Amino acid sequence: VQLQASGGGLVQPGGSLRLSCAASGFTLGDYAIGWFRQAPGKEREGVSLIRRSDGTRYYADSVKGRFTIYRANNRNTVNLEMNSLKPEDTAVYYCASTKIPQYYNRDYYANLLNLRYGMDYWGKGTQVTVSS
Repeated sequence: VQLQASGGGLVQPGGSLRLSCAASGFTLGDYAIGWFRQAPGKEREGVSLIRRSDGTRYYADSVKGRFTIYRANNRNTVNLEMNSLKPEDTAVYYCASTKIPQYYNRDYYANLLNLRYGMDYWGKGTQVTVSS
């Protein structure tokens, strides 16, 4: 799986930005695709995930109500619409994907977001800076 992220930039607090992740190379089975971010001096953290097959979405508490993840282009593009941006959203944002196992427990997606479970594929990051 290859992932190409785009759409980062500089935006003022309270502003909006949309990130896009173009994905290719999927094989049989279902995948989760999502966004993670890493701010300077901090650990990488999960932002949001979407299930490629049916669009089920998952969000970190820090972005609920402000960010929206959705599919486009026959499920091969995943966009992250970011609204009401705050300076603490400043980070390098990474698109990532992983193949979903046939059986998993109810904490599976939470564990993907908190990086307890690793993602199989990563794209290069795109910088998002929220500053006045």
